[in-house]
Amino acid sequence: MPQVKSGEINLHYDMCGAGDPLLMIMGLGASSAAWDPDLVSDLARSFRVVTFDNRGTGQSDKPDAPYSIEMFADDAAAVMAGLKIPRAHIFGVSMGGMIAQEFALRHGARTVTVTLGCTTAGGKHSVPPPPESLAVLTAPREGVPPDEIIRRGWPLSLSSGYINSHRAELESRIPRLLEHPTPPFAFKRQLEGTYTLNTWDRLPQIKAPTLVITGRDDVLIPARNSELLAERIPGAQLKIIANAGHGFTTEGRDEFMKTFVPFLKAHPVG
Repeated sequence: MPQVKSGEINLHYDMCGAGDPLLMIMGLGASSAAWDPDLVSDLARSFRVVTFDNRGTGQSDKPDAPYSIEMFADDAAAVMAGLKIPRAHIFGVSMGGMIAQEFALRHGARTVTVTLGCTTAGGKHSVPPPPESLAVLTAPREGVPPDEIIRRGWPLSLSSGYINSHRAELESRIPRLLEHPTPPFAFKRQLEGTYTLNTWDRLPQIKAPTLVITGRDDVLIPARNSELLAERIPGAQLKIIANAGHGFTTEGRDEFMKTFVPFLKAHPVG
């Protein structure tokens, strides 16, 4: 099993493709298995794609101790160091976008570009999710079958029309996602870790070319949060994808790729 060390913590990673390195950071409670394999394959045609399991998920260690966004960012840097990747494109979604903000601030020398997907700067400078979305996100997990936890999260990321028309495909992904499920205590630790996000005052210090991207219909982290980030980060490019929500890399895949790949290629690592 491919692993690197971050302090005393073992972090699982996968790598595929060739070209400039692209480090992808997943969101709350999800392992790297949550990346759509077709998306990773498409990106691997142009980049050396590195995905990894944040602490608490997948095949990485799951210490029952406080987590923080700074800790997650340092874990991401440890993955790069362990793979001897000095600089990379950084892409994070949701909580992964919070981590990517902190990464760009703490590890600017390692950051070629940063792409912030469906994320927020948090605190008083954010637009909260609707109460019904927050209720689903924070609903108790103890005693709930893991496959049902996955299903109840679909409407937070995908439209009802997409879920209905792609139900068989979504169901077929569940066994892969449950090979290494996130235990409830680790999800809670990660959720608590998101409350440590503290980037707003420092966002103007981000020097790397920045793309802020989301779906117009995001019901978990409303699109206004992306507009605020783009306004705050000097020179940031903003892309809001119509007819997509939090899961814009799935439901808005074509539009995402048309924006994301040229953005990275415009800023080669070399």
